[in-house]
Amino acid sequence: MSARAGRLGVGVIGMGHVGPVIASALRAAGHSIVAVSASSDASRERADAMLPGVPIEEVPVVVERSEVVVLAVPDDQIGPLATGLARSGAWQTGQIVIHLSGAHGVSVLDGAASQGAISLAIHPAMTFTGTSVDVRRLVGAPFAVTGAAPFLPIAQALVVEMGGEPVVVDEEHRPLYHAGLTHGANSIAGIANQTMRILGEAGVEDPARYARPLLEAALDRALTEGVAGISGPVPRADAGTVAAHVRALGASTGLRGELDTYASMTRALVALLQDARLLDERRATELLAALLQ
Repeated sequence: MSARAGRLGVGVIGMGHVGPVIASALRAAGHSIVAVSASSDASRERADAMLPGVPIEEVPVVVERSEVVVLAVPDDQIGPLATGLARSGAWQTGQIVIHLSGAHGVSVLDGAASQGAISLAIHPAMTFTGTSVDVRRLVGAPFAVTGAAPFLPIAQALVVEMGGEPVVVDEEHRPLYHAGLTHGANSIAGIANQTMRILGEAGVEDPARYARPLLEAALDRALTEGVAGISGPVPRADAGTVAAHVRALGASTGLRGELDTYASMTRALVALLQDARLLDERRATELLAALLQ
């Protein structure tokens, strides 16, 4: 343990968009960031900007110096990294090893656990820019925590110290949990960008500014009202409007991808509304037929 009771020496492997933010939050909570690793010029600059005075070291040195090691690396690198360090005998008994991936539980850290390390998975459910703004955004953000029951309080305490809200997600549910978040966040981002492209083609100046109030309101209604909060021509069963949209999108050679997304999302909305008994079979059939215009 560090000099002050309850304070830990933390090392962070990876200075992408997430690692320096988590390190900054833990340092603000009173923990000592003893070393970090950074593999590119951009990541080294990020480390220097967000963690001034913290030494940048090779991965084995970070592990050797740390009571807590945070693996802030891409999902597919976590397992090989943990296993490779185990083969070199780097992990220490009682050392806390944390990864930040939403897709994995703690089994991906079996290499570290085989040498007596305590394995934890902590995933903040937010998007990161890799700047100090993200540290403030952690306050109130939910974090999925996974680990063996005796060690879960460690993960929960660290999350609370960073200002987050820990939520226990079982090991076997981590891929499904992450699929849900990825489906939502990436789909929203992708559709928002396609929306701006369509508005731009329609001659709207500053499409982002124009679309923002509608998109924010639509998201808020979906989160508060569920399927009942969906509005527009599909729940109204305005098949003629849907057909006109298909013709307009199809007439622009630069919007073929947007047309495919529009058709796919319309089918998905029809299915959601039918499942919720908000759209009858006849109207659903008319809407789906309109996509063939």
